[in-house]
Amino acid sequence: MGQDGRRVAVVGGGVLGTSTAAQLAARGVDVTLVTDGRLASGATGRSLSWLNSAGSYPPAYHRLRMLGLDRYRTFAARDDPRAAIAFDGGLRWGVGVRESFEHQRAIGYPAEWLSREDVAGRVPGVDPAAVAAEGALLNPAEGWVDLPSLVDELVHDLVDAGGEVRTGAGRCALVRDGDHVAGVATGTGDVLPADVVVLATGDAVPGSLAELGIHVPDGTTNALLVRTPPFDHRLRAVLNTPRVAVRPSPGGGVVLDAGWAEEEVVARDGGTFEVRDSTVEGLLREASAVLAGHPDLIAESCGVGRKPVPGDGHPVLGAVPAVDGLHVAFTHSGATIGLIAGELLAEEVVSGTPSPLLDAFRPDRFTGD
Repeated sequence: MGQDGRRVAVVGGGVLGTSTAAQLAARGVDVTLVTDGRLASGATGRSLSWLNSAGSYPPAYHRLRMLGLDRYRTFAARDDPRAAIAFDGGLRWGVGVRESFEHQRAIGYPAEWLSREDVAGRVPGVDPAAVAAEGALLNPAEGWVDLPSLVDELVHDLVDAGGEVRTGAGRCALVRDGDHVAGVATGTGDVLPADVVVLATGDAVPGSLAELGIHVPDGTTNALLVRTPPFDHRLRAVLNTPRVAVRPSPGGGVVLDAGWAEEEVVARDGGTFEVRDSTVEGLLREASAVLAGHPDLIAESCGVGRKPVPGDGHPVLGAVPAVDGLHVAFTHSGATIGLIAGELLAEEVVSGTPSPLLDAFRPDRFTGD
């Protein structure tokens, strides 16, 4: 039994689940992290994981994202970190980017407008000729994280602090005693007693809440992430271009995604997905076209599945009033806010005091309860 005296089960082996569980363990809580399959095998394992607050977000969401970036910088400064985290900037061009630049300047977000000639001198690895004639937006304080390596480090922290990890548990279900949490039933037939349960199961969260009569709008889409093997390139920044997003990956390759490619993914019955060769080849061509030297790219692997997206686009974080002891984490921005969300959720569980930083993201905002 931990110093806190309560038993907590965190369901979900992605960045939100592992971050929350590690923070709980650090606070002396008796915590078990349980996941249906491998760690980082869901949305976390197929995320571009661009660390940013570049959009036109409401003030509360922008603040949370900026705190998220701060926590990554602190995490990256640890002694001998396992996680690959880099802050070498983000570069964007295309329709609407100039307007984004003006918005960012107005709110004090670090932003510079670069000409093609500026790009050639400031952003290694990019073909300046691929940049829009009007120029590009450089956000020098942005970065990226390799989420699987981050999850590995968070789990290491969790275990070091006395927490437990159960992988391969199958689909888990909430066990209740009336309106109170009682534990988690695993798909392998075990029941883990718990006083508090945190659901961080990605796109499965809305369905789990619906079974409890709780409505959370779901805008989840398909996701496709293509990884290349190592090759000779100088790219360090995250690129967001009209036809492809590209960032470096540990080991010397790059990872790619694009909205049009995700739309070409076909979901089949039984939870499987079809990715056409032409889609992958198209992504590789588009990436080659924006990289210096136009390298011949091949795919080493493809990650395909579902991308958790709340219906209103904003995170769903915190306690579920209808079930005492139940907390949820459901968001599209798992990479950027993963560390800060885990910290705030863990503190709420331990203290019982809601954080004002999460007030705009409560699950009950959809019901008015």
